[in-house]
Amino acid sequence: MPPTAAGSLIGPLRESDISAIRTTTLTAAGCAALLLATTSACGTVENLTAGQRLDKAADRLGEQKSLSFELGLDAKPDALMELAGGQGDEAMPPTIAKTFAGAHVTFSVRSKKPLSESGEKDFVGMGMKVSVPGGTLAEYRLAGDFVYFRLDMQKTSELMGFPVPSPKDLPKGEEGLAKALEGEWVKVDLSDVRKNTSGKGSNDPKDSGGLDDEKTQRKVLKALRGAIADDVTLRSAGTEGSTERIVAKASFRELLTDLFDKLGPLKDELPPGAGFPTAKDLKDAPAKKVAVDFSITNGALSKVSFDLAALADGKKGAKVPLVLKFGKAGDISAPSGATEVPLGELAGGNPFMSGAAMGGF
Repeated sequence: MPPTAAGSLIGPLRESDISAIRTTTLTAAGCAALLLATTSACGTVENLTAGQRLDKAADRLGEQKSLSFELGLDAKPDALMELAGGQGDEAMPPTIAKTFAGAHVTFSVRSKKPLSESGEKDFVGMGMKVSVPGGTLAEYRLAGDFVYFRLDMQKTSELMGFPVPSPKDLPKGEEGLAKALEGEWVKVDLSDVRKNTSGKGSNDPKDSGGLDDEKTQRKVLKALRGAIADDVTLRSAGTEGSTERIVAKASFRELLTDLFDKLGPLKDELPPGAGFPTAKDLKDAPAKKVAVDFSITNGALSKVSFDLAALADGKKGAKVPLVLKFGKAGDISAPSGATEVPLGELAGGNPFMSGAAMGGF
């Protein structure tokens, strides 16, 4: 197999990819928490009290120096197959249902300072891991001067249905790429990446804006808060031990319509390709009431849960909760024994960022 073929499978590694991981790691937890937490304009005393507690619980996340958030389904394979629908050849295969039901993505970050006060130089480690039943499918870490990654190509091949090149087929001298194909840790020097992307992409001041721009983030968050304040009601669902549950409810169609009405004026400031639903799409959205469960443990937001089956017609028996859990970051230090791979040897590629390997997962 020629080097270009290997590079095509691996996919491009750009400074913008690393910036995207940084941005995702730092903002996703806060956005998820604040999505239904900001309710100061809600009318009832109960809403205001519950909203205040959620606001404080979300703020506690920013006070921490170590944070992880894990997104996954808390569902049985049979429920997922029922939700997917289809008969015969069009039904979701049991193996795929089992994989998705047990899959989760974990983001982790550590800093020298509280996260809400941290700048880029304060972070000592970031990471992302995709886990499936039976082990880790892919993992990425950013530590020191290197980006580290590993990918279980065999398992990815089984899930995605594409063949995996054998390390034996690689040209001589590409031992680092062979290690990546074998699922071992490899690393790329960030200085090489920055040199390769100098003057391009996210390093160019002319490219400022989008969701990684602080002003745009504030505008988007204000729009979210406005829709939530108008459409969402909150109530306390009681306390068990050190954990309190708060339930937020809203008409899915009303909330979605109001949200995109408020985001409309910002359309030109959002990243290219950030598509908006059409009026017909919003009209066809379910009008039913949906609920999001928040858990607050020892004063900090610990879990957010939403049952996807609530939006499906005729699926009253199926329960497919999408769950976001918050906790302390696990091991995101630089892994020992990683093989350094020159950027040129990868033909500009990174297995973790591969569209071929990961795009369909």
